[in-house]
Amino acid sequence: MPAVKVAGITAQQRLWIVAAVTCLALAPADAFATRPGDKDEGKVEQSGQKHNDELASVIRFDTSRNGTGPSSGPMTVRSSDWTPPPCWYEPKYTPEQLKADHMKTKNLPHASGLGEAVQAFEKHYVDGHPYKNYNMAKKGKGMFWDRAALSYEEGGDIFACKKPPFWVDNGEPPNVEKAVTPEVLAELAYAKIRIPGTKVTLAPENVTKVNLHTWAWLDKAKFKPVSVTASLDAGGRHIEATTTAEPQSLRIEPGTNAAEIHPASGDCTINEDGSIGSPYARGNAKKVPPCGVTYLRSSGDGTYELKATITWKVTWKGTGVPGGTLPEGTFGTTQNIAVEEVQSINR
Repeated sequence: MPAVKVAGITAQQRLWIVAAVTCLALAPADAFATRPGDKDEGKVEQSGQKHNDELASVIRFDTSRNGTGPSSGPMTVRSSDWTPPPCWYEPKYTPEQLKADHMKTKNLPHASGLGEAVQAFEKHYVDGHPYKNYNMAKKGKGMFWDRAALSYEEGGDIFACKKPPFWVDNGEPPNVEKAVTPEVLAELAYAKIRIPGTKVTLAPENVTKVNLHTWAWLDKAKFKPVSVTASLDAGGRHIEATTTAEPQSLRIEPGTNAAEIHPASGDCTINEDGSIGSPYARGNAKKVPPCGVTYLRSSGDGTYELKATITWKVTWKGTGVPGGTLPEGTFGTTQNIAVEEVQSINR
């Protein structure tokens, strides 16, 4: 069956059409959809979540303990072979809701070419192959599970999940790969983590001298763990998971090869009190800082771009499970440093 383009339909109605085609096995599940990875379709998914229409997930995210501020942002995952789930299955529709949504799709204007898909859907959910009358006989005893996804920008791809809506009794675990679990919630919460923009304190600040040790540090009070909790209340169950990112180390990149980094590895580890590095104190000008940089050449009329990247350890805990770890993430900020040439320094 060739792809059918229908104007004026919602993203959710398009998914119902795709589900019908899947049931009939006339075409792959994305026959009427933008191909996976297409940015335009991803924007539709994000828009659906923002406007709380039928496409929105029933998962709720508590971001009250997340990083904030204009310079905050998502972590970069250090593991090259891990990403949050692009899509998952969750309890979404009662029999009444399934019927109501199907009626909207069935009665679409200008629906020529969709008749075969609608018939396939009705065979699957109305005529008893395998569900009869939208499973109304089990009303109140379970829900139909359907697919959901993060926004495209967060790695979501709803068309990576091909299975059409399926029934799960209340309290029964679904025997389906990618069905939502505490661990899946933890991974989704990971994608929602935002790290606050953290400006490293430098001494001297912004302008330093050639061969003068520049101290770098982060105070514990400005350097706190952040977390997001993802929860689901549907299908006779409540499950949740909290994902927490805790700062572990600071990496200094001076922006030029004409510099010495302290320590030589460039990685300043976290202190017992939760801080990183050590504040500069008067009289320590000739001491090598535990965390910092010494520039060996002037920046001339310009500046060097010092990059400070923080590594965050990520852990999670969830309903009825001990939890565990997720891949570390990094988040970096930059500061412009002017380095002046002088013959002697008295301080």
